[in-house]
Amino acid sequence: MGSRIRAARAEDVAEVFALECKVQEAPHWPLGAYMEMVEARPEAVRRCLLIAERMDKPGLVGFAVGRIVEAGDEPIAELESVVVAEEARREGIGRALCEAVLDWCRAEGASNVELEVRSLNSSALALYRRLGFVEEGRRKDYYRAPSDDAVLMRVVVER
Repeated sequence: MGSRIRAARAEDVAEVFALECKVQEAPHWPLGAYMEMVEARPEAVRRCLLIAERMDKPGLVGFAVGRIVEAGDEPIAELESVVVAEEARREGIGRALCEAVLDWCRAEGASNVELEVRSLNSSALALYRRLGFVEEGRRKDYYRAPSDDAVLMRVVVER
């Protein structure tokens, strides 16, 4: 049972949004935010929306969002979100999505990628550490419902 990662298209957005609504840890952005990600990219901020789908049956099993902001000489890159359907976890889909976003950030000219994650999300923290992310700091009580600190992490990506 393999999966493939590809760039999302407009016709994928409803399914992305439906998955996001089912996953408590998802960012819970409005539907329009996802639609903007698959439409024309403005110059100042670029985003990628990548999806994971199973090879053996139709349907989305995960998605990830990357973002590049032009800021001086070096673009700022962020892994904004990684969401995997509960029934598809522990299959390497989250890792594959993260690696695809890191590849996209590298191709867009970034040499570092940042993220923030709940301090209580031990499985995500373990995944990010395996991918080479290191903790850079914390934001106390950054998250609500439930209250939690944000762990700030960064990885260097070779260009």
